[in-house]
Amino acid sequence: MQQTRLLIIEDDAALAEMLALHFEDQGAQVEVARDCAAGLAAAASRRCEVALLDQHLPDGRGIDLLPQLLAGTPDLAVVMMTGQHDLELAIEAMRLGAADFVHKPVQTPQLEATIARLRAERSAAAQAPDTAPMAPERDLIGRSAAMLTVSKGIAVAARGAATVLVTGESGTGKEVVARLIHQHSGAAGPFVAVNCAALVDTLLESELFGHERGAFTGAHARKPGKLEQARNGTLFLDEVGELAGPLQAKLLRAIQEKTFERVGGTETLTSNARIVAATNRDLMTEAAAGRFREDLAYRLRVVEIHMPPLRERPEDIPLLAEGLLGRIAERLAIARPRLTDAALAALGTHDWPGNVRELENLLTRAALAARTGVVTEQLLDLPAASAGPAAPGAGAADGAGVLRTLDEVEAEHVQRVLHHTGGHKARSCEILGISRPALDRKIAKYGLSVGKAER
Repeated sequence: MQQTRLLIIEDDAALAEMLALHFEDQGAQVEVARDCAAGLAAAASRRCEVALLDQHLPDGRGIDLLPQLLAGTPDLAVVMMTGQHDLELAIEAMRLGAADFVHKPVQTPQLEATIARLRAERSAAAQAPDTAPMAPERDLIGRSAAMLTVSKGIAVAARGAATVLVTGESGTGKEVVARLIHQHSGAAGPFVAVNCAALVDTLLESELFGHERGAFTGAHARKPGKLEQARNGTLFLDEVGELAGPLQAKLLRAIQEKTFERVGGTETLTSNARIVAATNRDLMTEAAAGRFREDLAYRLRVVEIHMPPLRERPEDIPLLAEGLLGRIAERLAIARPRLTDAALAALGTHDWPGNVRELENLLTRAALAARTGVVTEQLLDLPAASAGPAAPGAGAADGAGVLRTLDEVEAEHVQRVLHHTGGHKARSCEILGISRPALDRKIAKYGLSVGKAER
C-alpha cells in the first residue's frame, strides 16, 4: 500500500476515519471527502490513483458522480462501495467505468487486495499498454481419455488463430480451456472475457463493441469495447448461444471482416482479436430451430473442443478433489485439508449436475467447516439420494432410449439443480454458471418449479 494516493468519498464519518487511519498506517497518502462536490474537487486538485466511492452521499449518488470523476481524471481507478446488494447497480457502475464494486460492510483485507491489484494493473499498462501479462493458467486436472482429447485439442487450437468453439455443460471448465489456448498461443495481447448471458442486449452490445459519448443516456465518455481491448489477444465469449439476433449479425461481420463500429459511432474500427466462444447448447440444433445464425455457428466452430461432464470421467474426481483442495487452501490461507476415504468415496457416487464448479464450491464449504483439517463425509453434506455416475449420453435419452430435444434436456437439468438446492436461486445460479436473470428466464420458459421461497 506504500505511496498509494487514495481518495475516500464517504459521508459516514466513522467509516471514513477508520479507512483513512487503516490505509495511512499502510503507508498510503489519504484524502477524505464527505460529499460529491468535495470529492470532485479533491479528484481534480490531487493526483489520486484510487478512489473509494460511496453510493449514497448527502448531495447525490455515487453512480452519478462516477462519470464526472472519470471525465476529469481518466486514469483514476474508482471502487464503488454500497450497502445495496443490487446486481443492476453493479452492472451499471462497471459499464460506466468503475474498476471494482464492493458491498458494505467493507472488509479492509478485501480493499487492500483490490487496491494492490488495481495499482499492479496500472503499472503493467504503463509499461506495455496493449500487452498486459496474464497470470499463467493452471493445467487441466485429469487422467481420463476424455481429458487427454481436450489437451490435444488445446494444443491444436493454440498453433493457429482460427476461431474456437468450446462446448460442454455449465461448470465443466470451458473458460479454463479458453485461457489455456490463449496462454499457449503466445498471443501478444490480453485475454478478455465477456459473459453473453449476464447482460441485457443493449448493455452487451456496448460491452462488446464499445460506445461513443452521447450514444445513450449515461454515456458521458467514449468507451472502448471488449473487442477493441482484445486486439492482438483473445476475446472469450462465454454462453455465446444467448446472443440476440442483431448481435449475432454484428459479431459475424466482426469475425469475417475484422471490422466493427462502436454504438453511436460511424468510424469503422478493426480488431485482429482471436475469438474463442463457449456454449452449453448445440448451436447447429439452435440454428435448425431458427434461434441462431447457421453461418455464425460455422464461423465459430472452425475448431471445436468438447469438455466432458464430470459424471462421464469419475476416475478424475480424486485428482480433481486433491488439486482443488490445494488451491482452496492457498486462496483461503488455511492449512490444506485432508479427505477421508469415506468422503472420497461419497464424491465418486454423486452425479455432479454443476460439474467441476459444484465440486469446488462444495469442497470450499467443507474446508471452511473442517476445524480439525479433515473433511469427512458428513461435512460434504451430499444429498442422501444422490445417484451414481450416469452412463455417457444417458441424460439425452428417456427410459426407452428415445433421444430428446436440447430444450427438454436443459429443462430437466435446471429443474434437477433447483431441487438439489431446495429452490435456492443464488446457489442454483452458482452451480449452473448463469446469472439470476438468465435463471429466471429459464424457469419461466420451461414452467419449472422453484419449491421453497426465492432466495
